[in-house]
Amino acid sequence: MSLLFEGKVAVVTGGAHGIGKCIAEEFQKQGASICVIDIRPGDHYVGDLADKNVLESFAKHVIEKYGRVDFLINNALPLMKGIDSCSYEEFQYALSVGVTAPFYLSKLFAPYFADGASIINISSSRDRMSQPQTESYSAAKGGIAALTHAMAMSFAGRVRVNSISPGWIEVNSEQHEGPDAVQQPVGRVGEPLDIANMVLFLCSDKAGFITGENICVDGGMTRQMIYHGDHGWKLEG
Repeated sequence: MSLLFEGKVAVVTGGAHGIGKCIAEEFQKQGASICVIDIRPGDHYVGDLADKNVLESFAKHVIEKYGRVDFLINNALPLMKGIDSCSYEEFQYALSVGVTAPFYLSKLFAPYFADGASIINISSSRDRMSQPQTESYSAAKGGIAALTHAMAMSFAGRVRVNSISPGWIEVNSEQHEGPDAVQQPVGRVGEPLDIANMVLFLCSDKAGFITGENICVDGGMTRQMIYHGDHGWKLEG
């Protein structure tokens, strides 16, 4: 039985932990060669995505090793700080990791994308809803969601570009029961494989007619209307 992505090359940013690690592992199970960059130490390419020189060096490393890119997964996590505590420099750093790096890596790899290539940008349900004091993260995730449809038009006919907006995804193997689980319309908190499955689908030929889209994978939370006193919901404080 042939593997879905045998002979393909997948680049995953922020691929040493959580969602990114799961994505890389699932690509590998399907036969792809994996190139991971992460700021965490490990046996992958280690570097800070906010650094232009690191991006250029990493792209050179990938091309020298493989000569092509089939899938670019822009997953690295930007800084989350709010308007009360986030400095100018920290806000810029969040945008550098969350928006500029995906743009620049896409630009660097542009001449080397193989036929049928895909870019998947990992946004967040926070691109459309927020908690207080999350401005740097929300701005970066909103930016990458908009970057997606812009790049889809620029790469039209060459590379499909889509984004995924995860909801609550538990990346530390904690078990969530009670209100944490039942507040999700599907009755549970998400897990990294929920996102990895969507990434692999969007990169497959089955999604060949999908580009420029943002798909929210959040167990239905952003579709749920909440009113005080309705179905047991109560506003406290």
